[in-house]
Amino acid sequence: MEAHFELNEVTSKLPKHLHKFILRQPYEQYTAQNQAVWRYVMRMNVDYLSKVAHGSYEEGLEKTGITVESIPRMEGMNRILKEIGWAAVSVDGFIPPNAFMEFQAYNVLVIASDMRTIDHIEYTPAPDIIHEAAGHAPIISNPEYAEYLRRFGEIGSKAISSSKDYEMYEAIRLLSILKEDPNSTKEEIDKAQAEVEQLQENMGELSEMAKIRNLHWWTVEYGLIGDLNSPKIYGAGLLSSIGESKWCLKPEVKKVPYSLDAVNQNFDITKPQPQLFVTPDFAYLSLVLEEFANTMALRTGGLDGVEKLIDSGNLGTIELSTGVQISGVFTHVIGDEKGNVAYVQTTGPTALCSRDKELIGHGAGKHVDGFGSPVGKLKGINLPIEDMAPRDLDAYGIYEGKTLRLEFESGVVVEGKTVTGTRDLRGKILLITLDECTVRYKDSILFKPEWGLYDMAIGKEVVSAFAGPADVHSFEDVGRVSETKTHKITYSESDRALYELYTKVRTHRETDSITSGMISDIFTELKSNYPGDWLLPLELYELAVKKEFEIQDEILTYLTELMEEESYKKLLDNGLGIIRNEMLQNT
Repeated sequence: MEAHFELNEVTSKLPKHLHKFILRQPYEQYTAQNQAVWRYVMRMNVDYLSKVAHGSYEEGLEKTGITVESIPRMEGMNRILKEIGWAAVSVDGFIPPNAFMEFQAYNVLVIASDMRTIDHIEYTPAPDIIHEAAGHAPIISNPEYAEYLRRFGEIGSKAISSSKDYEMYEAIRLLSILKEDPNSTKEEIDKAQAEVEQLQENMGELSEMAKIRNLHWWTVEYGLIGDLNSPKIYGAGLLSSIGESKWCLKPEVKKVPYSLDAVNQNFDITKPQPQLFVTPDFAYLSLVLEEFANTMALRTGGLDGVEKLIDSGNLGTIELSTGVQISGVFTHVIGDEKGNVAYVQTTGPTALCSRDKELIGHGAGKHVDGFGSPVGKLKGINLPIEDMAPRDLDAYGIYEGKTLRLEFESGVVVEGKTVTGTRDLRGKILLITLDECTVRYKDSILFKPEWGLYDMAIGKEVVSAFAGPADVHSFEDVGRVSETKTHKITYSESDRALYELYTKVRTHRETDSITSGMISDIFTELKSNYPGDWLLPLELYELAVKKEFEIQDEILTYLTELMEEESYKKLLDNGLGIIRNEMLQNT
């Protein structure tokens, strides 16, 4: 089946379960006003950020194919991004954190396809193409940062969520959508805001995913770099926000040295940030990331790791000391008196793997009703099963056709007839298959003979626990696409007529075909029908100044009058400043 997005050297490696999040970029839906908003923001940013952003920013814009004049097309970006080993795909707003991280692990930038409205030109509460393309993309031209981003995705996609994390994701997604939609009612926004605040107050202990999302926010999104007293900007949220890129460097915003403490610092995605973290360099980001990874169940395993997976209610994986991996939805765990895992149980389709590759004959189609297995050492025997030589296995009845009785230190007892064993290439035994098998723990029956063959995973301990499957091909549908879709704005006849005027101005600028009469006609219509629009008269003034048309004075007077409206004052002042600077540079 033909992919619904562009396949190249990078995107062709994406696992199929991520494909459902990808959309065709709706380029034809961007209005001429959207294009004008992009141009305004990018002109402001390039002019200002060239002075305050990390040195990779300007160079990165060129390397990633992003221009000031037009909203970028995914196809064009990908032709250039592939030169640095990356790619970009278009998605609908926020996607679940694990999926977002997994894209990153494959060197793929996730770019929200929507474009902010003119009402949110300085800052948008929702992810949009300015934030993603003009914010994230340029800095990945720096090799050290690009590797941090990839590694972050690799580790972050394994972080275990709590059952409440997905609720929070959906609540924030809805709030951001409503705030960006000019047709949303105050009642809708207030209700969504209250839901986010209620969840924030009742999240309980932060999950691994919540903590690593904090790290992502305070680095990739809102990070500063360099000297604590005069840092530079590299976070995408700051690079894409005219307002916050200036606000963040003021003394009112507290600057804190970046450290692992950032995992416990929560944030409100819909508001400017009152405190930011400063990293001395990009390499230090990776050091903190590894420090956090050492605290994750991915590296610590154990009973705590399995319990995190049970709490998440989502597909996850544990790895035993032999390397055998069990991927499924974990629903039950028995711990022994020492706090070690004694028995694990999944519900529903479960896959068994080794080294992230599914064991032949042990996919989700085989273990469709779940999987359970004891973990640990045998009682009274110092030698773990995984370390037993063939003679040892024979001595303990672990041999084809023999009936065995295995009592584990935890108290779990396995009785049955050995059918076969499964080993890895190094000869280490991973599974023992039993017939006529009964598994008991105290007064509980964990497996009955009538249930069929029993596959027992071998391992003395759980060394790792992480979100998602071990083998990305084991499950057809990993992750959920939100049913709350980004709102497509309904435009009135008046709106469409205004956008036609924007189109005329854009076309004349690009073809250098504007005349004084054309500007006069458009300006007259603007004053009569669209007195609240400030951006198009600014573009008319720019053209009039460039062409030295006399009407420039009349337009400037009109813009000066508009500046009496507080909401337009700073926007117009910035725009006029750019025009003046460009004219000075051309003289």
